[in-house]
Amino acid sequence: MYAELQGLTIFEQAEKLTAELIKRDSYTNTDGERKKAEFIKEIIGTFPYFKTRPSFCWEQKIEADPFSRKNVFAFIKGKGKQTILYHAHFDTVGIEDYGTLKPIAHDPDGLQAFFAQYEADMELCSDARSGEWLFGRGALDMQSGIAVHLANLLYFSEHPEELDGNLLVLFNADEEGQHTGIRAALGELLRLKAEHGLQYRASINNDFISPLFDGDSRKYIYAGTAGKLLPCFYIAGREAHAGESLAGLDPTIVASELNLRISQNFNLAEKVEDELILPPSCLYMKDDKKSYDVQTAVSCKLYFNYFIYNKSPVELMKELKMIAMEACTDAERRLSESYELYRRTNSLPRGGHDWGMEVITFSEMVHYLDGLGLDPVKAVRDSIKEAGEYENDERMLAFAAVEALHRLDPEKKPRAILFFAPPFLPANHIEGGIILSCLEEVLREEEMLTGEEFKLRKYFPYLSDASFLSYSGSDNEIGLLKQNFPAMDKLFPVPLGEMKTLNIPSLNIGVYGKGGHKWTERVYKPYTFGILPDLIRKLTVRLLQSG
Repeated sequence: MYAELQGLTIFEQAEKLTAELIKRDSYTNTDGERKKAEFIKEIIGTFPYFKTRPSFCWEQKIEADPFSRKNVFAFIKGKGKQTILYHAHFDTVGIEDYGTLKPIAHDPDGLQAFFAQYEADMELCSDARSGEWLFGRGALDMQSGIAVHLANLLYFSEHPEELDGNLLVLFNADEEGQHTGIRAALGELLRLKAEHGLQYRASINNDFISPLFDGDSRKYIYAGTAGKLLPCFYIAGREAHAGESLAGLDPTIVASELNLRISQNFNLAEKVEDELILPPSCLYMKDDKKSYDVQTAVSCKLYFNYFIYNKSPVELMKELKMIAMEACTDAERRLSESYELYRRTNSLPRGGHDWGMEVITFSEMVHYLDGLGLDPVKAVRDSIKEAGEYENDERMLAFAAVEALHRLDPEKKPRAILFFAPPFLPANHIEGGIILSCLEEVLREEEMLTGEEFKLRKYFPYLSDASFLSYSGSDNEIGLLKQNFPAMDKLFPVPLGEMKTLNIPSLNIGVYGKGGHKWTERVYKPYTFGILPDLIRKLTVRLLQSG
């Protein structure tokens, strides 16, 4: 590949590399991820610096991974111990959204030709006709990001004297799913820190950014990333025949009350000044019925995508437990009123029905069962092992564990059990200091030089591998999280201790485009290939000089 890149401008190098990367699929949880890692390593291996130093580029196999995935590292040794980390993920979402265009989903030229005639969306059509946009699955998220890092890796490999420190580049698997790649990489980052005495100055991710509204031309730079929790509810009701449904307690009613209170409720979103803040949203809601019959549902499951910024898992659990209690109270009132109307309409005597539902956390349920002399830990372990024989979704395995606890209870009382399931991503951001000063200086210089308008914010608003490079939570928070996260060490092991030890400040200086995760996905070449590489290089040099 070096022979094809030699003599090209960095713009041309990044564009060519992006097109080559797009041509090779690397959908999450497929063998394409392994092959993409090997292709990236192959590219780096052609650079003269690494030809003479082959040990400076290596693969890290992800332990016990069912897809044999791997991460790729490359290292340029400069002066001293200060080290900048570049990172980018190479997996992408699938191509189902392309429909009949699937055959050309990885063909940038074919897609550009198609969209240039696509008058159903004139903005898209205009972009295609301009020649300034590169199309294809992964073009924006984030093969172009990999390409920019590769182009800068090549540059610094040819000019290592410009580095007052070292450059470490990580290309990792599985960002779109369980963040397996970055979690596995933490051990390697710690090994390098210990063996070579590296001091990680900062990390630079270049995950994509887009306009936030029509006419928005600002380029958003983030000094941190939002976090995420997946709060779940297992709602166990009391079944009944549809002919006497008011004698039971339908869990779907409680689930509906919960969904209405939580999903898209912006009042629950944290208020952080001058940041893009997203409300919680329901990602799953389903009762336990497998086929038709006239019995009401026995249980219902639902979980929510919940972005966190300053809020801790402790605070969120308290808040959601209170909301669940209110939802159960309103459901009880609604059913009681319905029963009273039913009784009067049918001239029936008063009955002794109870529609109350207990709200309890996973840890409280474990404590309750312990008090009865039962073994909830074994029930959780056995249920996950049994369910794992036919189920590979970690969220459903967590639900299986909670359901096992409910079955263990001799009372079988109606309950809403609150817990967490994978994934968990902590929030982090840089608060003041020399890193932000350097970044602000470089951005001001770039604005003067290029005419671009940059906007610096704290939290990259979507999910990012950068969440795993540091952790500032207290031991109490870690303890509560693990106590309410069924089999966390098995289903979603997060090395919080390693994250606290690394504590790498995280920046996101992203590629720019539109339509991420859509069939219209495209990256804007003038900024992404023309301005961004130079911006990242200047910041790299400035940060190392300031160290």
